[in-house]
Amino acid sequence: MSRVGKHIVTVPNGVNVIFANNTISIVKGNKEAKYTVPTCLDVNLSSDGILFTPTNGERTTKALWGTTQRNVSNIIKGLIEDFKINLKLTGVGYKAAVKGKKLDLQLGFSHDVTYDIPNGVSITCPDPTTIVVSGSDKKQIGDIAAFLRSYRKPEPYKCKGISRVGEFIYRKEGKKK
Repeated sequence: MSRVGKHIVTVPNGVNVIFANNTISIVKGNKEAKYTVPTCLDVNLSSDGILFTPTNGERTTKALWGTTQRNVSNIIKGLIEDFKINLKLTGVGYKAAVKGKKLDLQLGFSHDVTYDIPNGVSITCPDPTTIVVSGSDKKQIGDIAAFLRSYRKPEPYKCKGISRVGEFIYRKEGKKK
């Protein structure tokens, strides 16, 4: 039994929720997000919020129950307040700068790496060794942060590379003489 799925998703004031054709449309001001609900779940809209209930007792239905509840909850939370992921660059000469709709990265390669910033996402660099990725879609923000990290993953000897702020990197001991 899902412990997450049985909780009601609260809808704050100023957020409108419309359910039609297995699609939930969530609107706040000029921002709108849509989520397609699996057919194995029923959606009950009430003044308290949104409640999802499974139509059968299959294993996949139980798995989708909690996932759907959490995804809709994250969409509502993202429309109210943007999600943020902080990345840090560690290494001699590693720098980042935003120029228009492009992120320029100097990561020790013979060339600079440029990344086109997609719509709905804002990337800022408060200083040359910090990147802040923010937006309303939690999955998209996480995917972008993982993609930027994949350019130069932190290596275990000197921790040079791109890592999340607060991420633990297992350090290895170097060669001994």
